[in-house]
Amino acid sequence: MIEHYFTPKPKSKLELRLIKAWIHGRRFEFLTAPGVFSKRKIDRGTKLLVDKMVLPDEGLILDVGCGYGPIGIVAAALNPKLHVILTDINERAVWLAKRNIKRNMIENAEVRKGFLYDAVEGLTFDAILSNPPVSAGMRVVRPLIFGAVKHLKIGGTLQIVIKSKMKRVFNSMMEDAFGNVETTARGGGYRILLSKKVSTCS
Repeated sequence: MIEHYFTPKPKSKLELRLIKAWIHGRRFEFLTAPGVFSKRKIDRGTKLLVDKMVLPDEGLILDVGCGYGPIGIVAAALNPKLHVILTDINERAVWLAKRNIKRNMIENAEVRKGFLYDAVEGLTFDAILSNPPVSAGMRVVRPLIFGAVKHLKIGGTLQIVIKSKMKRVFNSMMEDAFGNVETTARGGGYRILLSKKVSTCS
């Protein structure tokens, strides 16, 4: 039986692996291990999101379902005026993300353990970024999208990367949640969807 990466306590043996990548002209190193998503390399969807994500000049950013941390760590590295919070339910992912923040000498990011938004209750963000755990099912994906509305400031954005073949389902959910959705980038069978919180009623 294959262990699901969206689980609180992975039971697979901890065998560390190091991924090296050049992103936005900077060298990054990420420790990975069994029990987390895309342990052998940065997957194409995540790579598209870190290449094309739209970040504010300053503010608070959330990487929800962070895994070992590439999205949030790159966001923090690109703009030191941002403060980035990374969250994941998987305790091994949290452990790795914390070490990857230190390994890449990032000072404006932190990691919190919790299911989706549980670890950031009371906070609102200028942007929420995610490569959502689609394999965990709509019981996870739907509250990730609809919960983003509550946790964004007016003008804040939810940016997620999905496989292009799933665009209809995700377009519908994000339109229902926010009243708007657009594709901001595509490539390699993936696309980035962005919705903006335009009012307190979004």
